[in-house]
Amino acid sequence: MSGAVPPEHQHEGDIILSVRDITVGFGSKIILKDLDLDVRKGEILGFVGGSGTGKSVLMRAILGLTPKRKGQIQVFGHDLATMGEAERRNVERRWGVLFQQGALFSSLTVKQNIQVPMREHLDLSPKLMDELATLKIELVGLPQDAADKFPSELSGGMIKRASLARALALDPDLVFLDEPTSGLDPIGAAAFDKLIANLSETLGLTVYMVTHDLDSLHSICDRIAVLGEKRVLIIGTIDEMMQSDHPWVMSYFRGERALRRVES
Repeated sequence: MSGAVPPEHQHEGDIILSVRDITVGFGSKIILKDLDLDVRKGEILGFVGGSGTGKSVLMRAILGLTPKRKGQIQVFGHDLATMGEAERRNVERRWGVLFQQGALFSSLTVKQNIQVPMREHLDLSPKLMDELATLKIELVGLPQDAADKFPSELSGGMIKRASLARALALDPDLVFLDEPTSGLDPIGAAAFDKLIANLSETLGLTVYMVTHDLDSLHSICDRIAVLGEKRVLIIGTIDEMMQSDHPWVMSYFRGERALRRVES
């Protein structure tokens, strides 16, 4: 588990991300309705739900990439809807994002991809940007010769790590991860989970992780939020998930696949 603050010692000031009454839809179809969610400083929150329930939609709405129809989103105590452009840029500097397929620019090397946020938000010399990119590459466990490789020359696991290095380029306080272990073999997924947990603990990161991976939920998540019926059905520890009597939660955490995980 990460180094999150124990629940009994937490208070409102520890909430780094607050979502209230969020509704998101496309045309006549409502994806999320009156949804509430809090993410605590320093925790790894696993966000799960059935396919098509809107997990990635909510993450994109928080990031401002998908418009919401109503509701309030506060990050670091700032209301994203009311802040000015300069304040918004300051807030965006404090979060990093790893999209599901990595979303690296194919025409840029790993080093250049990591430097994209630096060029957008900071005024640094090329030499300093090279040094910082080298540090990020080392931080995520990539070999230094990966710096000058293009995404097409990388394995799936290396693409994930390069994407994570870019997400960490500006030393964020909050990191959004969309299916970070999808497409990885069990050994690669376990190694990536360990990397996320170590970074969360050593850097004091808050991690919002959309995932289907039961091993990730069991091994590194402090709490889990379950999305269904257009809202968060339940949020709590893995033990609380195991005790829930909601049909979908029971099926997911205590179904055949989950039992095979325990037996193995």
